[in-house]
Amino acid sequence: MWRLAPYQTGLWLAEYLDIRCQLCRIYRSSPQSQLLQSQSALNSNNSLNTNAVFRLSNNKSLSAKFYNQVYSRLNRGLLCAHCHHSIMWLPKPFEVDISDGTSLSIQAATYYDYPIRQAIRAFKHHEDITKLPILLHAIRQLPRPHGCHHGNSVMVAMPTTNQRLVKRGFDPVSVLSAQLSKHWRIPLWQGIMRVDDTISQQGLTRAERLSNLDNAFKLIKNPPVKRLLLFDDVATTGASLQALGRVLSVPKATTLNKQSNNNYYSLSAYALAHGSQP
Repeated sequence: MWRLAPYQTGLWLAEYLDIRCQLCRIYRSSPQSQLLQSQSALNSNNSLNTNAVFRLSNNKSLSAKFYNQVYSRLNRGLLCAHCHHSIMWLPKPFEVDISDGTSLSIQAATYYDYPIRQAIRAFKHHEDITKLPILLHAIRQLPRPHGCHHGNSVMVAMPTTNQRLVKRGFDPVSVLSAQLSKHWRIPLWQGIMRVDDTISQQGLTRAERLSNLDNAFKLIKNPPVKRLLLFDDVATTGASLQALGRVLSVPKATTLNKQSNNNYYSLSAYALAHGSQP
């Protein structure tokens, strides 16, 4: 996890020290609680009495007004309300077939459109860390899967090839999935490897994507739980998540240790963005 430290530091700086919107750079950013229209509930729980004081170690006191100013400065968000509402259009889930009579539901946080598209490209292809706060703001809008918690579920990030990792120098999906894992409090599981003889999916037709992903993933150990939450950065046609789901959709009795009495894993998939990639 030490490799994620630079990204986490950048997020802290953007979220707690920078008062401007990370997208338009004009308006003041707003706490996420306000953007989710729950600020009234939070205020009722966190409000301070006007006569309250905040005592320092040297026994000096600060007025509640000043304390609220400090608290407000440390409770900033990433986007202003205008920019948040301009990009937060939660797409409807769509499904892809992964086996006979079984489909995989894919829920994206937003659409692969301006300005998310430009932010994804800058981070994915050039490791532009300044775009990471915007992407993290988007995936935090994904609804936490009902009934899933750290004891019964794991997240499975879309694995990358060794060739692509060497070429890029980092794995953007790993960075995003680690942050979503922290947000949902559901652990990441790495038990699947990606074969190096596949090419990038970008620019391929759906038929070419499916053909390109034949035997692209290999299960190297059994998942520790039954509920698996798949994650990818961009779901164009859903072909990559479909191929990953097919590897995990086989009966547990036919996987590696052949010792489980349960028949199938429960699968659902999530992505940062959904749409075409010209």
